[in-house]
Amino acid sequence: MLRFLVQRLATIPLVAIGVITILFVIFKSVPGDEATLAAGATSTQAEIEAMRVRLGLDRPLLIQYAGHIWGLLHLDLGYSSTFRGNPLPAILERIPATLLLMSSAIAVTVAIGIPAGLVAGANQNRWPDYAISGGVVALLAIPNFWLGMVLIAVLSVQMRWLPSFGAAGAASLVIPTIALSARLIALVARTTRGMVVEEMRKDYVRTARAKGLRWKAVLSRHVLRNVLIPIVTVIGLQAGYLLGGSVVVERLFAWPGLGDLMLTGVSVRDYTLIQGATLFFVVGFLVINLAVDILYRFINPRLRHG
Repeated sequence: MLRFLVQRLATIPLVAIGVITILFVIFKSVPGDEATLAAGATSTQAEIEAMRVRLGLDRPLLIQYAGHIWGLLHLDLGYSSTFRGNPLPAILERIPATLLLMSSAIAVTVAIGIPAGLVAGANQNRWPDYAISGGVVALLAIPNFWLGMVLIAVLSVQMRWLPSFGAAGAASLVIPTIALSARLIALVARTTRGMVVEEMRKDYVRTARAKGLRWKAVLSRHVLRNVLIPIVTVIGLQAGYLLGGSVVVERLFAWPGLGDLMLTGVSVRDYTLIQGATLFFVVGFLVINLAVDILYRFINPRLRHG
């Protein structure tokens, strides 16, 4: 297990450097003068030239790349025109809100998606299966931003039950969580149902039933354990979607997370801020993949000794 962790942790910096390089090339290829954007639209030519020297844009591209890597190693993301300096403190301040929203969406997904899939699979071709499968199709077809606007209109404007924006307590987390987790709930429920239907046809299930075990015991003790790996895979892969999907949801609900900050950078063409936020999203996705691989080994002991 320790060897596996060391190997996986060693790949994270390599992937991060690859992403940093790709982002550096992309932003250097974007039309527009970085010095003019950083100095501001009302700046004079002398101020623009001074900013060009300050940002090192007068140096060769390879020197700029080396300086960028050196700055990242010292936690300096570069000059952000939005914050007039290193945007790292602002990014770190926004990360907890994004993690809270993502964790809440995953918790709701596990609490609803897995039981729904179990019920649908155990009642194949019966009314619970049809009802849950219909709900899954509906949730997969609904965009999260549209669902969010409908929830705001119903639960906030008409019913006045929940706040429609901001992060002013647990109540303000409800609607963004529903909007962000709806698609993932449907995917987990569909995956769980398919795996349960497949497992229910196997010999060990018939043997357990022949011994007198109830369906609930068979599902919880045997079937669920065997379908957990594909379920964890779906949740782990879609957690990256939650990070990306949070960009739209956070702006819709004025949630003070990293996605909202990234869109602010896009609106003002603050490439340093966009690059920094993107890098944290990528690192977060890599950490999530590592956590999924670790969960595999707890679910299936054979992987720990493989």
